[in-house]
Amino acid sequence: MSGQPNHPTLLIPGPIEFDDAVLQSMSHYSESHVGAPFIATFGETLSMLRKLFQTEDPSSQPFVISGSGTLGWDLVAANLAEPGDEVLVLHTGYFADSFADCFETYGVRATQLKAPIGSRPQLPEIEKALKEKKYKLLTVTHVDTSTGVLSELKALSEMVHRVSPDTLVIVDGVCSVGCEEIEFDKWQLDGVITASQKAIGCPAGLSISMYSGRAIKTFQARKTPPGSYFASFKNWLPIMQNYEAKKASYFATPSPQLIHALHTSLTQILSKPLAERFAAHRAASQKIKEAVTDLGLKQLASDPANQANGMTAIYLPENVKAPELLPNLLKKGVIFAGGLHKEIAAKYIRFGHMGVSVTDSKRDDIGRAIQALQNGLSEAGYQKA
Repeated sequence: MSGQPNHPTLLIPGPIEFDDAVLQSMSHYSESHVGAPFIATFGETLSMLRKLFQTEDPSSQPFVISGSGTLGWDLVAANLAEPGDEVLVLHTGYFADSFADCFETYGVRATQLKAPIGSRPQLPEIEKALKEKKYKLLTVTHVDTSTGVLSELKALSEMVHRVSPDTLVIVDGVCSVGCEEIEFDKWQLDGVITASQKAIGCPAGLSISMYSGRAIKTFQARKTPPGSYFASFKNWLPIMQNYEAKKASYFATPSPQLIHALHTSLTQILSKPLAERFAAHRAASQKIKEAVTDLGLKQLASDPANQANGMTAIYLPENVKAPELLPNLLKKGVIFAGGLHKEIAAKYIRFGHMGVSVTDSKRDDIGRAIQALQNGLSEAGYQKA
């Protein structure tokens, strides 16, 4: 049984429900951020991230910096691109727009390759774009939190390395790391940015990322200084290298309590084979998507190949409105999220299914949520045709 106060189950696409031990780690007593005990914890945390991202390449570099997942965009735009560079942003929803906007803030020219809502750009059109112009970076949102669209990484990276081998492959994995398969080395990825509060299962406040040796060399070969001070690799790279080597180092004060919570969460995640974790998320996702179909509802991502395993975006029936349905679900003890894609925000809801709600066999979060959704729709007057 959980020691947490009774509360509605949070089933949005992040933040998610947290394990008791992770929350208890947040109450760790105050300690020096340059003291040996904390340095050991931070160093182990960085090393565990290598296992989560599945990289054994010593030239790869993990970063954990206080901030939201959004800080990852700044890390990429400020360090891996320079003013005037061209980048190709693959668009599957709201967050590609924001990533492109971030690039433009740094004077980087972002070209978006868009797909219809619920779909993703296809490899032939991406290849065509890469052949038409030289791009410094290509970015892809692995799972767009606004649409629940899953992008395929392995084949994409293989194609980019074949067609435009100098282009860095950057993944926005905020809603995928910890619930979707990512093989950093095998797939030859150059950067994956994520955050603590989604499938990693740690309270919000940490920007987490992994960069390849090739990405670090790209930064080191810059002709201009990074356009940010706080997000500069110049300032953070030696800090991360020193912490992982268990050496005291300082640029800006980290959050020891959040690092302890992340250490606990990663220890739990890595206590079992990652394949088991990903399989559990696929199974829960399939259960939810079958229930959605049984209710006569449709997903934004209609093609199963485009459907994420950590969340589901569900079109509402025409006579059901989110501002009425969501408060009713809250009364039933579950919290879903409203729509986020600006073109259709009022037409759908989002069901997050990541972390302990999926992996803890003692919890029945998913079953209760499906039942609540079924009852809530019925009470709103919806009947399957």
